[in-house]
Amino acid sequence: MNLRNFPVSPFFSDAILSDRFNRMDRLFSQLTGDASAASIPAYDLQQLDGEHYALTVSVPGWTQSELEIEVTGGQLTVAGRKAGNNNADADAEKEAGPSWLHRGIHQADFRLSFTVPEHVKVTGARLENGLLRVALEQEVPESAKPRRIPIEQGDTQLLSHQA
Repeated sequence: MNLRNFPVSPFFSDAILSDRFNRMDRLFSQLTGDASAASIPAYDLQQLDGEHYALTVSVPGWTQSELEIEVTGGQLTVAGRKAGNNNADADAEKEAGPSWLHRGIHQADFRLSFTVPEHVKVTGARLENGLLRVALEQEVPESAKPRRIPIEQGDTQLLSHQA
């Protein structure tokens, strides 16, 4: 039995299959109301030491004015909203601008939410080279920290039985 390799036609190229997957993902997202997987940016959560953490969100092409970080009731929310993300702008861009052969850098609005433990506070944020870095610090008050209670050794008296 001979195994023969057939040339793959351009119809089955990765870009076209990827585009079809993205279209199906958007369709199911519209039907279910969930955020599409393609519109959620990648992120890293790192523990730097015992008290410091860093959240890094990949946001290439986003500006500082299009991003928002908010902490409310134990929820840290990182959101991005593009100023020109509406259907009228997209239609005008199609008519006037270049046509895309492949668009892999997603610019859709997004919203990431994280549950933050009680004593963790956001200490800063920085946007640099397409990465949004959010600094977190755990500040446990002295009253909430575990403390050692010394154990005293009591007087032990032996009772002797006299007969």
